[in-house]
Order: sequence, then structure tokens, then C-alpha cells
Amino acid sequence: MISPRRRPRARLFAAGLFAVFCAVSTAFNLPSAAQEASPSHDAVLQIIGKVGRPLTLHDADLAALPRRRLTVTDEHGNRVTYEGVSVADLLHRAGAPLGKQLRGPQLALYVLVSAADGYRAVFALPEFDPAFTDRVIVLADRRDGHQMAAPDGPFRVIVPDEKRHARWVREVTSLEVKQAQ
Repeated sequence: MISPRRRPRARLFAAGLFAVFCAVSTAFNLPSAAQEASPSHDAVLQIIGKVGRPLTLHDADLAALPRRRLTVTDEHGNRVTYEGVSVADLLHRAGAPLGKQLRGPQLALYVLVSAADGYRAVFALPEFDPAFTDRVIVLADRRDGHQMAAPDGPFRVIVPDEKRHARWVREVTSLEVKQAQ
């Protein structure tokens, strides 16, 4: 037990340790408890490559766009509802050639979806275009009504009706439109 004389010193020592921890976590950009509580804290998505208007979108930007809901079976066999933005809408906003513009050499364009952990998946651009398919691929930011946190979020590509979920990319950071050689 700490004697009554030493209690102020112990409190001062504990406060000093806390201050050092805060300084170190700030210097090394370690997440604080407040940052971990917010699953999409400053989440950013880039749409780059062969588009007319490269975009950098924050989670608030995506939340303001027209929303889509998909009820699908997840990789564990559970029925879940994802909510987000149609990838076609995002590509359209960035000026990717869709609709009547998607013809000839543009048919060799593809979208490289990249994740924070380095995982990547490829989609042919026509897979997103409503002129080519009725399937709607969504960049989700909510699952069953809740914001997604790591390891799934803040953004995840949801591809309905695919037997394997290998292209359901988690922690999406960018959509890059590229030309196949």
C-alpha cells in the first residue's frame, strides 16, 4: 500500500506516464480509443486512372450519394443486408466511359479494386455498366444497418450472385480504371 505521503507522487507519476503515452501515440500515429470507436474515421476512396475527373471521396461524400441495398448470403452462409453506392454511379461521376461511350477500344478497359492490405481484384468495365448488365455491384459502407469497421470496412465491394466471394474486396481504398494491353 502506498503511504499517504507518496499518493500525490504516485498520481503525478501516473499522469506523467499517461502524457508520455499520448505523445508517443501521436508521434507514431497510433490509433486512440476515440479513433477506434469510429469505424469510418476519415475513410477515403480514390477513383483514378483513365477517367475524365479523378475523384477523392470521403465517407461523408459517399453517404450523401444515392443509396442501394442488397440482401445477399455472406461467406459464412448468413443472410445480410449491405448498403452503399452503386460502383457504376461512382465511375460515372468520375467520367469513366459508360453507356453509349463504352464501345470499341473502351471495351478493353478494366477496373482494378485495391484494398488497404494490398489485396486486389479486377472487373471488366462493362460488368458495372447498366447498358450491359442488370446486376448492380455496390461499394458498401453499412452492413445490417451499421457502419462497417475493419476488417471489412470502411468500404467493401459486394458482387451479388457470384458463387465465390473472392472479388468482395474488403477495406477498399481505390478504384483504378486501366486499359488492357
